Amino acid sequence: MQIEHLALWVRNLEGMRDFYLKYFDTTSGEKYVNPGKQFTAYFILFGEGKTRLELMTRPDITSTDGERGFNMGLAHFTVSVGGKDKVNALTERLRKDNYTIFSEPRTTGDGYYESVVLDPEGNILEISA
Repeated sequence: MQIEHLALWVRNLEGMRDFYLKYFDTTSGEKYVNPGKQFTAYFILFGEGKTRLELMTRPDITSTDGERGFNMGLAHFTVSVGGKDKVNALTERLRKDNYTIFSEPRTTGDGYYESVVLDPEGNILEISA
């Protein structure tokens, strides 16, 4: 078994798609549109046969109160980039492009080498080796 995909409700579908394509060496499926439900989505593919991220938008979906990652439900997700040097390089690239670095690269208490960044809509994203 494996997780097939995670899904995120987003405000700016195209902007979020662009972020994950630009920084994470991903590809995108075709845009899906359901006019009746005013629902639009993309699947972002993390490699052949790997987990996908579904980015979804619909005008009636609203934000929850509080800081993302600190409410019940999904707290964060992690993308493995394949090494400490890649974690460091991507973290610096995101910093240079004015994204929020929530936590600097480090080895965590449970042994992961990671940094934590916020995506354009404030979702907590761990970048691990």
